[in-house]
Parts: sequence; C-alpha cells; structure tokens
Amino acid sequence: MADIVSLRRPEPRDLVLRVRDGDVLRLTLNHPPLNTLSTDVVDALLSELEAAAGDAALRVVILAATGAVFSAGLDLEDLDRRRSDDDAGRAALEAAFARSARLMTAISTLPQPVIAEIDGLATAAGCELVAACDLAICTDTATFCTPGVNIGVAPMGAVVALARSAGRKQAMEMLLTGETIDASTAKDFGLVNRIVPKQYLRQVVDKYAAVIASKSQGAQQGVKSAFARQAVMSREDAAAQAAQAEAASALTPDAVEGMAAFLANRTPVWPKR
Repeated sequence: MADIVSLRRPEPRDLVLRVRDGDVLRLTLNHPPLNTLSTDVVDALLSELEAAAGDAALRVVILAATGAVFSAGLDLEDLDRRRSDDDAGRAALEAAFARSARLMTAISTLPQPVIAEIDGLATAAGCELVAACDLAICTDTATFCTPGVNIGVAPMGAVVALARSAGRKQAMEMLLTGETIDASTAKDFGLVNRIVPKQYLRQVVDKYAAVIASKSQGAQQGVKSAFARQAVMSREDAAAQAAQAEAASALTPDAVEGMAAFLANRTPVWPKR
C-alpha cells in the first residue's frame, strides 16, 4: 500500500507547497519527478503570485522545488499527444506557451523581490523561471539548459528571459547550442548570483530573504519597477525618468524615516503598510 501511495499523482492543491514565515513566502514546486510546468502547476503558481501581489505585509517570495530537478519546463509528453487533435495541436501549444509567458511576466512584475532557490536541473521553461526571478542562488551541482534547438523548437520564451538576465553573447550561446551548463558557468553568464554547497542552500537563501525583508519595501518596489521600465528606454529617457522617480521616492515616509535614521546613526523603523 505504501508503494501505491508514493506513486500517486499529487492533488492540484499539493503541486505548489506554500509556507509563510513572517514577511517571507516560500513557494515550492512539488510535481515529481521533473516538476514540469503543467497547467495545474502554472495555475497554482499564478494564483499564489496574484495573492502575493496584493499582500502589503509580504516582503520577499522564494521559489524552490522538491527533488533532483528544479523544473524540466513544459510537459512535452502531454503536448505531443495533442498533435492528434484536429488542428495538429496548435491550440494546445499556443495555450501552453501563453500560460508559461503569463507566469514569467507575473514573476517579473510582482512588487516583491523573488529569489529562485535551485538544486538540480533547470531546463527549458524551468530555466526561464530562474531567469525571470530577481535573484537566483543555486547549489554547486545545479545545471541549466535551454534545449529548444535540440528538438527543433525555437525557444522564444527563453530568448525573452535570457536577454533580460544573461549577457547577450552568453545568452546566445545557451540558445543556439542547447547545451547544459554547470553552476559556475551559469554564474559567469549572469544567470545566478551565488553558488553554495547543497547543505547550506536553504540557510543562505533564507539569509538573503531576511536581509531584503529588513530594507525599505517602498524603495525596493521602486527599484524593481524602474529596472523593468528603463530596459526599453533610451539612456537619456531612462536617466530623466529615473531622476523624477528618485525625487518622488525621496519624499515618501520610508525615505523620511531612512534619512533621519541615517543621520541619527540608528536603525530605521520602516512605517507599517
């Protein structure tokens, strides 16, 4: 009986585990063995992120996964079965890729910083997921891949994600070769921030989350929003808008308290939201 239970597919509510610890939310993919981004998994993540966006008390979101694979991306086996549909699977494919795009956009536009915690393989849309997060910390055995070219599919979602995360030539290397890179190379490419031994991964990520949560939430939200906007502007327009936004930020209650605390050489007490 125990073996039968262990092989049972998780209920939709169990596909993404949710743990709230004060002002930090940990979301863990729980869809073994590959943590594929199935319809149920993506819908569960989108639901959690929508709720997080409206939670003024929430400061940081951590995105982790169970098992040896962070995420293998979309469920190709399921999508391939849809090729027998009357439209050769077009509707199913378009819906799956659109759903994945909504997930990546939800992460990048979430007001709170999102930290990816990676132990194992992050491939295809799973690698996009890492790239969409604001910070990424991985184990020294983690690996990354955008293998679309290996199966004849132009990985356009990965193009968008990596163009905003890694350097141009490094992103193109991953996209054009489809080869798997190790943690050290991923750090060199700009895909991850830190590499840590497996036994310290959770500890280091939690420490980063605590440090981020201790800072001005208003200032952090301003940084994340401005970072996305300036990427599509000319340098002159970006600088001009940044000057206006920074002046507005300096007038907020957080800034008033932060400057006063700095001048008084004390720890700031951020206003409640």
